[in-house]
Amino acid sequence: MNLNKLTPEEEEVIVKKGTEAPFSGKYTDYFESGIYVCRQCGLPLYNSKDKFKSSCGWPSFDDELPAAVKRIPDPDGTRTEIKCARCGGHLGHVFKGEKITSKNIRHCVNSISMEFVPKEELETIVLGGGCFWCTEAAFSLVQGVLSVAPGYAGGTLETPTYREVCEGNTGHAEVVSVEFYPEAVSIEKILDVFFTVHDPTQLNRQGEDVGTQYRSIILYTSDKQKVEVEKYIGKIKDDFEGSITTELKKLERFYPAEDYHKDYYKNNPEKSYCALVISPKIKKVKEKLGL
Repeated sequence: MNLNKLTPEEEEVIVKKGTEAPFSGKYTDYFESGIYVCRQCGLPLYNSKDKFKSSCGWPSFDDELPAAVKRIPDPDGTRTEIKCARCGGHLGHVFKGEKITSKNIRHCVNSISMEFVPKEELETIVLGGGCFWCTEAAFSLVQGVLSVAPGYAGGTLETPTYREVCEGNTGHAEVVSVEFYPEAVSIEKILDVFFTVHDPTQLNRQGEDVGTQYRSIILYTSDKQKVEVEKYIGKIKDDFEGSITTELKKLERFYPAEDYHKDYYKNNPEKSYCALVISPKIKKVKEKLGL
């Protein structure tokens, strides 16, 4: 892990757990579209869409990015410190119960602990490897991934529904749209997770899930991504007993899935499919990521 050199003022807050003066930080009232990353190690911490005006004197967020923030109770038990999950740099404190937003939580963060990255520097790739409940859960574990959205892509029918895709006549696959910050997580690491969470040698199926909607597919959004994916597949093709069947094509359009599919594994861990099918795959991904 490479750490950026800090100024004395940054070290006072990030390393020594100080606090910048209220209303003095450059991001207190800053609301451009993008993400906020750790000043010390560059890990994505917060999405601008989760930032809100709290008038408390420091930047405020009511959500964090996947695997980005650690919570540590203060020794006196009165507050909860938040730290970068990768380097341990001090961010600020988190508060619950203030009812400022519907999520009822406020991450109170020092501006000096963060750097802003505009949305134009982010990337998206769309991946299908069987049931999207599983792939969504897997990528929600990856540091540097900003959002994971289940949906449909690769077919011909406009605005498809889950039932239509399940019938197998739309040409679409169940996929996830993965938005990420390439400075924090590489395409190679994303593909490592993708090829860990499914078997790319199974044609038009994953286990008991059978049909073209469950095919292995990668939909790239730039020529650079295409080259990187082709290079990666060429490197790993001999690691599998069978031939890799993964389809590679340019993304034309991604259709978000119905709301109840979002965070399905997180919200339904007791369901038999989640416990018997998804959980073992998530265990493999955690081992791959060292979690």
